Amino acid sequence: MSDFFKNPLSNPDNTARKQALMEQVRNELAQANAQQLMNNMNERCFKACVTKPGDSLSSSEQTCLTRCMDRYMEAFNIVSRTYVSRLAKERSESDSAPFS
Repeated sequence: MSDFFKNPLSNPDNTARKQALMEQVRNELAQANAQQLMNNMNERCFKACVTKPGDSLSSSEQTCLTRCMDRYMEAFNIVSRTYVSRLAKERSESDSAPFS
């Protein structure tokens, strides 16, 4: 009867499964985010650089696309680093703050 009241997640096997599932979800979210980033970058840069779609890209369109994608990724990386840094700072502040 006492087994009935035990928390099933406290079992080491269940904890390991839960952690593995969470890791899988994190990986799938990261993959979806990366794919969305690429789609957004492609759409934005294509609109900005390819004025007359055709069978091939001109050298100026290729240069424009390369620069656009480089700038897009650079901006994304700056925003990402700033966001992660801010989260870490807020987390450390909340960990060191006394309980109210």
